Amino acid sequence: MVTGTRLPVRVVTDPDHGGRWTSLTAGGREWLWHRDEPRRPLAGPGDPFADAGGLEECVPTVRGLPDHGDAWSRPWLRDGEEDVVQCPDFRLTRRLRTESGAAVADYTLTAEPGYRFLWAAHALLDLSPAARIAIDTPAKTRLHPDEGAHRVTGDWPRVQGIPLDRLGPDDGTAVGAVVLTPVAAVHDGPDTLQLSVEATGQPVAVALWRNLGGFPRHAPYRSIGVEPMLGRVFDRTGADDGDTAVVPPSGEVTWRLTVTATRRT
Repeated sequence: MVTGTRLPVRVVTDPDHGGRWTSLTAGGREWLWHRDEPRRPLAGPGDPFADAGGLEECVPTVRGLPDHGDAWSRPWLRDGEEDVVQCPDFRLTRRLRTESGAAVADYTLTAEPGYRFLWAAHALLDLSPAARIAIDTPAKTRLHPDEGAHRVTGDWPRVQGIPLDRLGPDDGTAVGAVVLTPVAAVHDGPDTLQLSVEATGQPVAVALWRNLGGFPRHAPYRSIGVEPMLGRVFDRTGADDGDTAVVPPSGEVTWRLTVTATRRT
């Protein structure tokens, strides 16, 4: 899917504020989008989501309660080479490293067997209107309109007439989608960012948040999310069997997120 010269990826995180990824750079380019949000440094468990951009660790849900999950609003602790967060129902560890120029994050969630959860690397990217999202086809795509409208399933890249692989200028729309694939790439000018997720025995997908100035209604702004995930829905409440991750009898679920960057020469 990706061709060009491999660029070393560098990541900066903020353990004190939910383990948030505050920087994702390659070849001098910052890929993460940011916005001023004074509520973000003060956010605590149970607070509404404070969207400052970057990459947030959303677990055990994305939509629903707790809003964007329970880990993004808690301080993470450093334990050797791992960052650790303890939530009421689970413990999550993350080991982030560089491997052959790629950023690799290994996760372990520990909870009672049978615990159902979602996880998403909620990455908001700084992209031009000409950027294109590339996913190998065929790929079933679940369109999740905002405001609780019914989900619609179609084939990538166009569902209900929406070209999900294209961004373009602001048009006042906002829509979420879940693509049933483990890998997505974003092409923007000469640069490509690829994100992939691996999880043995668990459902994986890539969530998209295509907000072209349509959300929130009272003060809309533009934000584009490309989010590898465990699970196949945004809200674990009422999810069908097979649409969430499930903790096995061992009490642990492990998965890996890999981020690579290339540039055409």
